[in-house]
Amino acid sequence: MRPFQNIRIAIEALRANKLRSALTMLGIIIGVGSVVSLLSVGNGAQESILAQINGIGTNLVTVVPGVLTLNTSRPPAAGSIGAGARPLTDADARAIEERVSNISGVAPEFTANGTTITFKRTNILAAARAVTPDYLMVRNQTIGEGRWIESSDMSTAARVVVLGADAAESLFGELSPIGERIKVANVPFTVIGVLNRVGGGFTGNPDQSVYVPLTAGYRSLFGSRAAYRGDNRVSVIYISALNNDELETVAEEVTTVLRSEHRLKIDDEDDFTVLTQEQFLSIAGAITGILTIFLGAIAGISLLVGGIGIMNISLVSVTERTKEIGLRKAVGAKRRTILIQFLVETVTLSVIGGFAGIFLGWMVATLISATGVLQATVTPNSVALAVGFSFMVGLFFGIYPASRAAALQPIEALRYE
Repeated sequence: MRPFQNIRIAIEALRANKLRSALTMLGIIIGVGSVVSLLSVGNGAQESILAQINGIGTNLVTVVPGVLTLNTSRPPAAGSIGAGARPLTDADARAIEERVSNISGVAPEFTANGTTITFKRTNILAAARAVTPDYLMVRNQTIGEGRWIESSDMSTAARVVVLGADAAESLFGELSPIGERIKVANVPFTVIGVLNRVGGGFTGNPDQSVYVPLTAGYRSLFGSRAAYRGDNRVSVIYISALNNDELETVAEEVTTVLRSEHRLKIDDEDDFTVLTQEQFLSIAGAITGILTIFLGAIAGISLLVGGIGIMNISLVSVTERTKEIGLRKAVGAKRRTILIQFLVETVTLSVIGGFAGIFLGWMVATLISATGVLQATVTPNSVALAVGFSFMVGLFFGIYPASRAAALQPIEALRYE
């Protein structure tokens, strides 16, 4: 028989037992829907994280204390950054600014997470970040209201503060906070600006943060926590290269300068880590890739269960149609013809279920995106994978029932009751 004849006969056989066919397809529908929806969640998470990394700054080079092993086959271990290492200091940041070429700005930051911020009777917890005027440009953030920290604020260690969008909303609601006095760790500061919302970042949530001049942070907030051998510690140093082509060169120069500042010998390992955006992207891509594979594997179990259901129903169908098989073979049907006919039925059942599952997965992804928690992305690759996998499930689990049907002897099949 021609291929289209096989498909037509397969569809007629499925229509003859509509309820049984629908229940059999249900396993494939759920399995394919799970694959499409979970892969869309994984892809959406990957796109979200990569967008956050691209948004943390323009042509950014990041320096953190301690050694971070850039093994992209697994995520970095907790506590691997800064453990037992010499801290970075504001002197390191000044040395980078003076001695590294092809940079447009250097922004050291000292961060105290979980700091209590108070306005009248309202208290929130936020990250208190002591920064410099260059921070706004280096981190690619913008002012929504008021102004940013200026050089005069640095020179006078002025107690002024700029609020992240979420922090401002939590403290003041719809009211303008400019000119109001708040307490940062029980120290009074005057609000001079509010940043535009940027969303949760790869290095913390900038919207749930408050920003003070670095000098004011050292003098009024952090005190002995920031002191280190006559210098002041910083949590991280951000450097903005002039253009993307200079990133690797800038990273190498920063490494040379810091090794000199930390008096490391030739054989000594770095006690800091210099990261470019490409390295951040590589690490994040590896982590989210593992997540996507894991989600896909979980969904694949559903497809396996659906395939077992197809095999079970196919065996029942072979038993029910034993006389039909015997009659076909008696009038000259070859073993190959019977084999192909039953394989086409199982594959047709699986593929129809696969397309229905794609629609289900797309609907689930749309609902997830509608919640605003995550933008689930259905990609052509995930659809192709789901269809291909459903086809292979039908083929694999249909081989045994089809072979059993093709192996029946005509006389025995005709005698079967």
